[in-house]
Order: sequence, then C-alpha cells, then structure tokens
Amino acid sequence: MLQHRYEDLIQIFDACFFQDYNTRLVKGGDEPIYLPADEQRTYHAIYFAHGFYSSALHEISHWLIAGPERRLLEDFGYWYRPDGRTASEQAEFERVEVKPQATEWILADAAGFRFRVSSDNLNGEPTDNTKFKQAVYQQVATYISKGLPERTERLRRTLCAFYQTPSDLTLNRFNLESI
Repeated sequence: MLQHRYEDLIQIFDACFFQDYNTRLVKGGDEPIYLPADEQRTYHAIYFAHGFYSSALHEISHWLIAGPERRLLEDFGYWYRPDGRTASEQAEFERVEVKPQATEWILADAAGFRFRVSSDNLNGEPTDNTKFKQAVYQQVATYISKGLPERTERLRRTLCAFYQTPSDLTLNRFNLESI
C-alpha cells in the first residue's frame, strides 16, 4: 500500500518548480490560500489545509492552471464563496472547478491516490452534482486527447516515478463511477 505523506509532495513540488517558478508548497491551517511573493516572503506560496494530501493536490491544480498574470494575484484573483452557497452560487463554483478538479484527478492517479470530486458545499442548498462529475470526467478526456500543459505533465511524470505508478495516460485509467 502506498504511503501518501504531504512532506513527500512538498519535496516533489519543490524539485519540479521552485527553481523555475519561485513557488513553494506549504502546509497551512484551516483554509488553503495562494499568496504571491511580497516583502515578508520572497517566494510564492501555495498553502494547503491541515496537512491533507488531497488539499495539497487540489491547491497545486489551481496553481498549474493559473497563467503568469494570475500567479501574481492572491488566490489567483478568483472569487470564493465559502460553504453555504445557494444553488446558483454552487453552479458557478462547479463551473470554475472543472479544470482544477480534472487536473487533480490526473495527479491523484499518477500518485496512486484516491480522487473524490468535491462540491465543497455541505451546508448549502442541496444540489445534484452528477453533471459536475460528468464535466470533470469530460475535461480529463479532453486533457488526455489534446495533451496536458507542460507544468502539469512535468509534475504528473514526477509523481509516477516517485510512486512507481504506470506512466501511461489513457482514459481507461479513469472511471466516472469512482468519483
């Protein structure tokens, strides 16, 4: 059984990206956040919640999707409404979460780690996330057919090597019913 320690993920991320992007993955507290470098911290920091491996993968995925301009903004300049969203707010949340969660699923697969789609709205209006799951799966299929962005592929291959998981990226590795 594979051990998934956040400390390993921090080292892997550093090895892949610190030199080229001046960005570190950092264990945080209650809420994840991305903070660009400033006067107090000379590097960009991706803080993930509570030392949770899944939170680290998710926050890395947001960073991998963000372009150079967005990586200069706190939390990449995205809006975030906390748990307790209305149905319309939840629909917007799910719309912007498709690519990050598809990326997270691909990284989780490379690490041999179980991925679960996250609607992140336990105290909000109940909604059916079936379409969201399908959209995440379809985005995975699109990434596989068109190829991953360079940074995502770099990390995916490094995770495969570290965890000794298959490096082939084929759709049959992903099952919509499992998320």
